Amino acid sequence: MNTRLRCAFLAVFLAACGAGPEPPLTTDTTVLENFTLLDGNGGPPVPGSAMVVSGGRIQWVGPQAQLNIPARAERMDLSGKYVMPGIINLHGHLGNTLGLTQDPKNFTRENLESQLTTLARFGVTTYVTMGSEQPLILELRDEQRREGRPRMTRVVTALRGFTGKEGYPTSAPGMKGVPYEVTSVQEVQTAVKELADKKADLVKIWVDDHLGKENKIALNLAKAIIDEAHRHGLKVAAHIFYLSDAKELVRAGLDALAHSVRDKPVDDEFIALMKEKGAWLAAATLTREASTFIFGTPQAMLDDPFFQKAVPADVLATLRTPELQKRVASGPDFKHGPEWLAMGKKNLKILFDAGVKTGFGTDSGPPMRFQGYWEHWEMEMMQDAGLKANDILTIATRNSAEFLGMSKDLGTLETGKWADLLILGRNPIEDIRNTRSIEMVWIAGRKVE
Repeated sequence: MNTRLRCAFLAVFLAACGAGPEPPLTTDTTVLENFTLLDGNGGPPVPGSAMVVSGGRIQWVGPQAQLNIPARAERMDLSGKYVMPGIINLHGHLGNTLGLTQDPKNFTRENLESQLTTLARFGVTTYVTMGSEQPLILELRDEQRREGRPRMTRVVTALRGFTGKEGYPTSAPGMKGVPYEVTSVQEVQTAVKELADKKADLVKIWVDDHLGKENKIALNLAKAIIDEAHRHGLKVAAHIFYLSDAKELVRAGLDALAHSVRDKPVDDEFIALMKEKGAWLAAATLTREASTFIFGTPQAMLDDPFFQKAVPADVLATLRTPELQKRVASGPDFKHGPEWLAMGKKNLKILFDAGVKTGFGTDSGPPMRFQGYWEHWEMEMMQDAGLKANDILTIATRNSAEFLGMSKDLGTLETGKWADLLILGRNPIEDIRNTRSIEMVWIAGRKVE
């Protein structure tokens, strides 16, 4: 019997015995070897791990000693390295900011792709842009999903958020005309249907009066948005500030808070409501509060090479100027920012310790909230708030994928999922700031250049 016939006979025999050949691997098969695995599920780091990636997905992950290396696979020895899932940010804003200017005119494909590339280089592999977008974002998102294997950060979008007539944040530079400004339930129904027809991924509401300085959407309209969104199968996340608003919205079925409560400590009633309703603290956005005051004084951050990678040279030069620092220090939120940050940290810790579902988000993207760096700084602030590094990694990966309903494909490093991952030089479980020791980022098995 010649070789070809023997091989054919063997294949038929194995199939008949139920032990058929391994699933076919594509030509772009890579084997990662000898690393410490942080799979995103919250367990301890696993040294001596290996992974087989093919077609952008994880085909196998386990102990190096059990690795079966496929033929023709590229091999990468990662001895001394740490591998974790890609970071998922549940609250950001794409496209409207260029330099230090926020304007809808900036919402171009060039700017979107530039920001998504920056995020990818910092290991943020999925990004939820929360309600300040234009239809172009849907084109880009749909292109990614048709391809299956994006070459830059994955996009999830709320498209247009909701506020009341002339409500917050329409007075902010570049925000007039961006959200829906609704005045009736009928307007709500029409707008939510429009979002559903365009296949927005979720719905955003701003519920805030900016310390009494601006209009706040009426509670009955916010409740109508929640009801109507749920009727169309869409989750709703809300920008909130006050504990009282957060309670009313959660009672009405709100799916997620897009910020920490910042006016006072959360209480037992609120904790019980969050758990009873299954509502999420989807994003603490501690760095958002820091942005209100941090650049009002000279900052060592400006000399950090990791920060400098996120900021254009001309913007960095402006941040160093006394004129910019004076402008920030004279801003309306400068004196309140440290208080808001402290309260946000306190409430994050209380809710997490109480078992409230917690995700990860920064509100990065608007001026002086620098995408990429902000996500790593947020994790550092969560550590400062008292959360353990391993819990923070789980929040920023597995939990955030769960909130998005994307756990089948993202959030942990397990067989069958996309190979969205970071290769680090230092152990982030010892100090969450070690997520900054990025040596390589993959999105769907593709190295981010």
